[in-house]
Amino acid sequence: MKQMMTGNEAIARGAYEAGLVFASAYPGTPSTEILKNIAKYKDEIYSEWAPNEKVALEAAIGASIAGVRSLAAMKHVGVNVAADPLFTFVYTGVNGGCVLVSADDPGMHSSQNEQDNRNYATAAKILMLEPSDSQEAKDFTKLAFELSERFDTPVLLRVTTRICHSKGLVELNDRVEHEYKKYEKNIKKYVATPANGKVMRRNLIKRIADMKEYSNKTHINFAEYKDSEIGVISSGVAYQYAREVFGDRASYLKLGMTYPMPEDLIREFASKVKKLYVIEEMDPYIETFVRSIGIDCIGKEVIPEMDELNPDIISKAIFGEEKKTVEVEQEAVVRPPTLCAGCPHRGFFYALRKKKNVMITGDIGCYTLGSAAPLSAMDTCICMGASISAGHGASKAFERIGSDTKVVSVIGDSTFFHSGVTSLMDVVYNKGNSVTVILDNRITGMTGHQENPGTGYTLMGEPTVEVNIPLLCKAIGIKVENIYIINPLDLKATDEALTDALSKDEPTVIIAKWPCVLKKFSEQDKEEFDLSSKKYEIVQDKCTKCKICVRTGCPAIISGEQIVIDADSCTGCSICYQVCPFDAIKLVD
Repeated sequence: MKQMMTGNEAIARGAYEAGLVFASAYPGTPSTEILKNIAKYKDEIYSEWAPNEKVALEAAIGASIAGVRSLAAMKHVGVNVAADPLFTFVYTGVNGGCVLVSADDPGMHSSQNEQDNRNYATAAKILMLEPSDSQEAKDFTKLAFELSERFDTPVLLRVTTRICHSKGLVELNDRVEHEYKKYEKNIKKYVATPANGKVMRRNLIKRIADMKEYSNKTHINFAEYKDSEIGVISSGVAYQYAREVFGDRASYLKLGMTYPMPEDLIREFASKVKKLYVIEEMDPYIETFVRSIGIDCIGKEVIPEMDELNPDIISKAIFGEEKKTVEVEQEAVVRPPTLCAGCPHRGFFYALRKKKNVMITGDIGCYTLGSAAPLSAMDTCICMGASISAGHGASKAFERIGSDTKVVSVIGDSTFFHSGVTSLMDVVYNKGNSVTVILDNRITGMTGHQENPGTGYTLMGEPTVEVNIPLLCKAIGIKVENIYIINPLDLKATDEALTDALSKDEPTVIIAKWPCVLKKFSEQDKEEFDLSSKKYEIVQDKCTKCKICVRTGCPAIISGEQIVIDADSCTGCSICYQVCPFDAIKLVD
């Protein structure tokens, strides 16, 4: 039986068929759908959202040591968070097979950088597989578990946005229940002290030699000989692009296992072609290795080393061929991302932007769009959790140089649980005075509405303990009188809370609590918040076209010859109603 699947769906299916027992992840585009699809197999697989990627991998490591097949999935920057346990886990090795999925994002479609995580394979010395379509995504996932147990190593399954989200036909097979590995106490294998670590390191070198031998012989590294004038070495989705561009005009070395590299296979292939190209996205990862073993090749001197590739880019770079396309007015067809109509973050940012002499340190999530015009209410965005720590550092710096600039750090609820809690500890412990704002929209919004420790539900839909953010802040050391809980759609209350918090010379926390407008509301949401349907409209006779309502940035407000509110888009958040100075906006009956 065959089925159309995205790469993420195929990875989930491959894990299921391989006998996966435990899966953990932190949601992040383009990896999110892997765990969402694994969760569908809840009778066979236990799956969970972890507070962050480090915890997800550590949980998978524990499950592996206990003797079952485990998996952790995350986007590329998440591997930075998980790198600490990863490097040591490669030393200790596994019990049950363990796979780490890294979903890279060439082109930065939904990321703050486009790092190439193939470099992690070399740095951590972890066996790496790179599928080039959905079928391979499933097959390589199954193979990854086999190789993990065969070579006593975790396996890095590296995919990219195009593999994750593109669809292809996938052949489905039955699940094969895998015999659990017996757990045995083994201090020398799993306790990474320096004395044990030295032995682990020597064992790792031996395992790498065995993996190299396998890499040269495996069926997923193979040559396709056609025209000997040109040879192309490629992997992942770039292989598909190269095939489309060169067709039968070239021979190909398709690499599915890219750490350790198949040196012997590469040498043999290079000896049979006259001109050798390396086609790969982002860093010259394969190219660097090819050159390091003394083989001349053409790579990044013609192929771009940033952004996604596609057949047109490769064709132009190598053959100078450029296809004619329909010319369009770019501004007319590109709609910049913006906060949704009715987004609770809009009211908060509208009130915050009015505060003078304030630095606003931001974080990763929907609310990062608060940095865009017309709100322009965010000054930094570095990584998850950095808003609070960077804000603390900036606040201390201002204090040292005698500046009276205040700092407001903005973070989402899921991001606060991810890595903001320790940052807030830093503020309290070191006697900071920054204002921390936790935008609690009751869900993990940016990546598609995943549960988190603050929603009261698990990935598998089970009711669970909901983290009480005010009590957590109190436990860290924030004084009760310095914790404000507000409705961010109430501009007056938001302004008052900000004014009071900014006036204090000690740590304060504002919790802006209102559910995401796109969320499927729970019974608790319906009881706690007034979510009744409302619509507003502009009374044209009273409208002076001052455009104050337009400056809220709400996409439901259309500015032309007349300023109107699109009834289909309006959610009744009332922000425009509150800011209009001429009483020209009214609630529709």
